[in-house]
Amino acid sequence: MQALIALVVQHGLIIVFVTTLAARIGVPVPAAPLLVVAGGLAVGGALSLPALLAVAVVANVLGDAAWFVAGRRYGHRVLGLLCRISLSPDSCVRQSEALILRWGGSSLVAAKFVPGVSVVAAPMAGAVGMSVARFVGYDALGGAVWSLVFLGLGAVFSLQIQELLDALARAGAAATGLLLLGIAGFVLWRYLRRRRFRDAAAMPRITQAELHALIDEGAAPVILDVRSSAAAGLDVRHIPGARLVELSEVADHAPRLPRDREIVLYCNCPNEASAATAAQALRAAGLQRVRPLAGGLDGWAATGRAVAEGRPPPLSGL
Repeated sequence: MQALIALVVQHGLIIVFVTTLAARIGVPVPAAPLLVVAGGLAVGGALSLPALLAVAVVANVLGDAAWFVAGRRYGHRVLGLLCRISLSPDSCVRQSEALILRWGGSSLVAAKFVPGVSVVAAPMAGAVGMSVARFVGYDALGGAVWSLVFLGLGAVFSLQIQELLDALARAGAAATGLLLLGIAGFVLWRYLRRRRFRDAAAMPRITQAELHALIDEGAAPVILDVRSSAAAGLDVRHIPGARLVELSEVADHAPRLPRDREIVLYCNCPNEASAATAAQALRAAGLQRVRPLAGGLDGWAATGRAVAEGRPPPLSGL
């Protein structure tokens, strides 16, 4: 443990840079706690506070810039990839859409403090066409605010942090084991949260082949696109005949939906998260012939069936 503390003191700037960069790229590393510790060490003279702030801001901008460029080039496909590794696979995109479209560049500052959204905000900004200069300016500001908050916490509680580090150094192997146990507990917590999410979304799906058959047989299934309006604007494909409805409004439309036809819901999110949530809401409202589409919009396109271009018409016009 003493060697670990000495390493942080000797190579603090490099460690802060690498850890912050990794966190911005999406690696689940404790960048914020490290900044708090670094801020405490800076008060004691072991590290330079201005230098820590500078490397943290640069790491923030570089990490986010990589995702910003990817978002500009690949759009919704990058967002889908990020959300597959997110704790809340679909809500992260919805929250970042709401932030970016409502607050513009200033949302990049707020997003730094919102778990899950912080990594998705940068590619979302690229996907919606934010200018490079605007992105860099706001992202640098957000990185500075974020870094100052945690470095400042370390400075305020520098005495307590130093006492903790001294106690850890004296504890030796026991402290190292406790630290590793804490990391393992955090990983287990994340895994269990993801598993509970998957279990909550578990319900029968309709396959791509089954939906094809319903359409070919003239069964006229009701097809609902439950992506957010922003997502539908970024990815302008939809299944022919689909109607767009916000997830939060699905249950309100239940009384108007037919009970003698299949209702198929789709999104373009991991595990059909939004579609499963919408299907559960409709079933709770008394509709039983309701299923999410396995594979969603990407799955439909992958089968080679026709994909309509443009935003689907709203369900309110049905």
